[in-house]
Amino acid sequence: MKKITILFLLFSMVSFGQNIKKHLWKNRVLLVFTNDVQSDFYKNQVLMLQEHPKELLERKLVVYRFTKNSYQYNFSGNWKKSTKFKNEKSDFKIMLIGLDGGIKLEQTQLLSTEKLFTIIDGMPMRKRELKNKN
Repeated sequence: MKKITILFLLFSMVSFGQNIKKHLWKNRVLLVFTNDVQSDFYKNQVLMLQEHPKELLERKLVVYRFTKNSYQYNFSGNWKKSTKFKNEKSDFKIMLIGLDGGIKLEQTQLLSTEKLFTIIDGMPMRKRELKNKN
C-alpha cells in the first residue's frame, strides 16, 4: 500500500511531462520538500548533497527538490512548475524512496550524508550491487 501511495504522491507533485515511474528499479529517489527556499534547513541540506555527486551517482540516487509550486531534478538549475505542494506539519521534509518504490526514510530534520549513505549501503539491493562490483 505504501508503494502505491508514494507513487500517487509523486505523480501528483510532478508536472505531467515528468514520468516518475522511470526511476522504479533503476534509481533510488531522494525528495526534499520546503515551503521556504531561504530556510537554513533547506539550504544546508542542498549544500550537503551537492558536495557528494560521486557518492550519489554510485548509489543510483537522484534528487528532486520541491517548493510551493515548482520542482528541480538533480540540481539542474532549471525549476519546473508543478502542482502546488504545501507541507502542513513542517517547512522542511525529506524522503528516501528505494529502488522498489518503498519509503525507506521520512523525516523533518536535516539528513546527514553519512546517515543517508549508511541507510542506502545497508539495503539488500545495495549490498548485492557492492558484492557484484567486487
